[in-house]
Amino acid sequence: QEEMGISCELLEPDFLKCSVGFPFMRSKSKYEFSVIFDTSHLSGEEDVLTFIVTAQSGNVERSESLHDNALSLTVPLMHEVDTSITGLMSPTSFVYGESVDTSSFVQLDDLECRFQRLNVTLQVYNAGPSTLPGSSVSISFPSRLSSGGAEMLHIQEMMVGQEKGNCSFQKNPTPCIIPQEQENIFHTIFAFFTKSGRKVLDCEKPGISCLTVHCNLSTLAKEESRTIDVYMLLNTEILKRDSSSVIQFMTRAKVKVDPALRVVEIADGNPEEMTVVFEALHNLEPRGYVVGWIIAISLLVGILIFLLLAVLLWKMGFFRRRYKEIIEAEKNRKENEDSWDWVQKSQ
Repeated sequence: QEEMGISCELLEPDFLKCSVGFPFMRSKSKYEFSVIFDTSHLSGEEDVLTFIVTAQSGNVERSESLHDNALSLTVPLMHEVDTSITGLMSPTSFVYGESVDTSSFVQLDDLECRFQRLNVTLQVYNAGPSTLPGSSVSISFPSRLSSGGAEMLHIQEMMVGQEKGNCSFQKNPTPCIIPQEQENIFHTIFAFFTKSGRKVLDCEKPGISCLTVHCNLSTLAKEESRTIDVYMLLNTEILKRDSSSVIQFMTRAKVKVDPALRVVEIADGNPEEMTVVFEALHNLEPRGYVVGWIIAISLLVGILIFLLLAVLLWKMGFFRRRYKEIIEAEKNRKENEDSWDWVQKSQ
C-alpha cells in the first residue's frame, strides 16, 4: 500500500520492482507486504514455482552484510488434470456354431482350434488444465465361462500410440483347448432344446475369472490423447460347449493417476472408466448326429404312442366286437319289421 511507503511496478512479465520505505526507512523498522500470483497463466508443465527476492539499499551497504539480501521461495505445484477413457471393440458381435462358415475364423499353426479375431482400441485423453506426468490403465477381459473353465482369450499383441508407454499381461500358455464331451446323447439333446437366454460375463460379478492387463503411459500434455490397441483371439471351441444362445462379454477399463506425482483429478470431471461390450451369438443349429438322434427318438416315441393307443383300444374291447353278426342281426330285424308291416296291411 502506497500510503505505507510501498509502491510497485512491473518492469518485465516476470520482474516486479517495489520501493519500500520511501523516502527512507528508520533503523530497526519493518515493512510487510504481499504479492498475489495469478496461477491461471501457468502452462501446466511446471513442477515447482521459484520466486527470487532480492533487497537492495539506496545507501552503500557493507559487503559482509549482503548475504541476507537474497531469498529464494519455492512452491511445489499439484498437477490438476481431467482424464477420461473411451474405447470400442471390433467386431461388436459374431456368430459361432457347428454350421458356421469356417473361413470367418482363424487357425494358428498346428492348432486344431478355431479362433475369432478381436481388436480393442482404447483412448486416454487429458482435458487439462495441467500436463499429466504419468498414468496407468487397467483393462479387464472376462476370460472363462466359469471359475474352473478353460482360458478362452489369447492376446497376440498390444501397442501404445507413439510408443509412449508399455503394457504387461499374463500370456496364455495353452491357447487351444477343446473341452471333451463327457455327457450322454440325451443330455446333449436336452441342452439343445433348452439353449436359450443370455449369459453375461462381467468382471465386477463374483466368481468371474478375468484376464487383467496393466499399461503405464508417459507424459500426457493438456488436450492430448494416447491410444492403446489390443489384438487377441477368442477360442470358439469352448463357446460351443455352453448352453446359452447369447454370451455377452463386459470389458472394463480404468485410468488412474499416481498421487506421488502430485496429480489430482478435477472433481466432477470426465469419467475415468468405461465399459466395452461384445456378444457371441450361437446359430442354434444342432450338430449332424444330434439331428439324426432327434429323428430316431421322434420315430420311436411315435411308434410307442401308437402301440399304447392300440393296447388301450384292445383293452376296451374295440377289436373283440363281432361286426358281422351285429350287421346280420340288424338286417334280420329290419326284414322282420317289414314282413310284419305287410301282414297288417293285407288284413
